[in-house]
This record gives sequence, structure tokens and C-alpha cells, in this order.
Amino acid sequence: MGELMVCAAAREIRDGEVVFVGMRLPLIAFVVAKKTHAPNAVGLFENGVIRDTPASQLIYTMGDTPNIKGATQCLDMIGVMSLLQSGRVHLGFLGAAEVDRLGNLNSTEVRSEGKFTRLPGSGGACDIASLAQRFVVLLEHSKRRLPERVSYVTSPGKGSGASWRKNVGLPRGGPSAVITTKCVLRFGMDGEAYLASVHPGVSVDDVLANTGWKLRVTSDVGETIAPSEAELAVVREYDKEGFWTK
Repeated sequence: MGELMVCAAAREIRDGEVVFVGMRLPLIAFVVAKKTHAPNAVGLFENGVIRDTPASQLIYTMGDTPNIKGATQCLDMIGVMSLLQSGRVHLGFLGAAEVDRLGNLNSTEVRSEGKFTRLPGSGGACDIASLAQRFVVLLEHSKRRLPERVSYVTSPGKGSGASWRKNVGLPRGGPSAVITTKCVLRFGMDGEAYLASVHPGVSVDDVLANTGWKLRVTSDVGETIAPSEAELAVVREYDKEGFWTK
């Protein structure tokens, strides 16, 4: 399923876009996009690295040597974050512990069954969610990870509804897709997520049973396009041992 998620994420990148790549699956999605349909995309990393070519080999942290070698620029964090503030970042990839029906993200704390779990927090995620032209989330699909309302809003999606971002002064952006281990969710004009496609071998009923709210299903819900041979070849060449994709 990791390979399918990578390829679905890669298709969210358009040619010529500036993309906050991050790590794990989005890292490989950037490589797939660059080598298939988006050769002119530019990748940003929170540690200040900017690349117009993928790292020559798999990296495990954004500070690994292969990510530095051949980089277009190696700035500081403020340098790359300033691109967000000026509206020059088209897409950001994010992960989270929870994502709710309005695309709000929680990576700060989870409270359930009387237990409290403290998580790492935002890092640059709140900046990306607030200021990129759009963002895409990748996560495991379960009721626990997809509640109707997140336990804590670390990074804003649609807030409390469609007009919320404009009302609080966020000039642009918001969630455009949530890619899970079962499906792809997108967002309607009212700000609420809906089921756009189910992954091969997954049923609509399975998705609904494992979502924490009554998920809206469009009449034309389809199947997520399976990875092409070209896409799979890039994934398997780059992540040979399946470190991120298995």
C-alpha cells in the first residue's frame, strides 16, 4: 500500500511547482513526480535545503549527506519558511496523528479512554498548513486517526467551515487531499471532506466503517489509479529495500 500512496501523492505535484517535501513517503513521491510528469518541480526541506533534482540516493533524514550534495541552495530554516510567507510554495505534504472532517491536523496531543499522549508537536507543519497554496496529508486509515474533530488543532485545515480561513486572516490554501491507506479524500465547497476514490481491493463500506464521522460519498466515487509500471520502477529503484514503502 505504501507504493500506491507514494504514486497517488506524486500525482498531486504539478510540473513547475515549489513543493515542501518533508520525509517518508512524500520524499519518494517527489522523486516519482520529477522522473515522470513534473520534471521542473522544486523541492523544499525544512532544514533549508532546496533541490531541483532528487537526492542521488535514499535519505533517512533531511540532513543526510546525499540531500546536501547537489542541492540548489542550503539556507537556514527562516530562508525556506520565508517562501511560504511570500506565497511562493504551491504544495506542502504533511503527516499527523489525527485529521478531522474539515482537514484540521493534530500532532500535539491525543486524549482517549482517559489516557493522555503527548506528541512531537508542529515543527513547520502549522506554517505549511497556514501559508502554502494547498496541502496534502498522508496517514493510516482508522477511526482513531480520522475523528470527526481532532483532539487538538495543531495545524489548521478548514477550521470550523468553508469561510473560516478567510475570516481569521489566512490569505490562501487549505487541504486539497488526504491520502490514506484505504482511499483518497478531497474537500467540497463547504470545507468538508468527501470520499473521492477507494484504493484497489478496498470497498466503500470498509472506508465508511473505519472513519470517525458519516463520510460523504459522491455518486461518481471511483477507484484510485494503480501505479503505472514507470512509477513503480522509480519507487523500487529509489527505495530498493522498501525502507519507507513497506
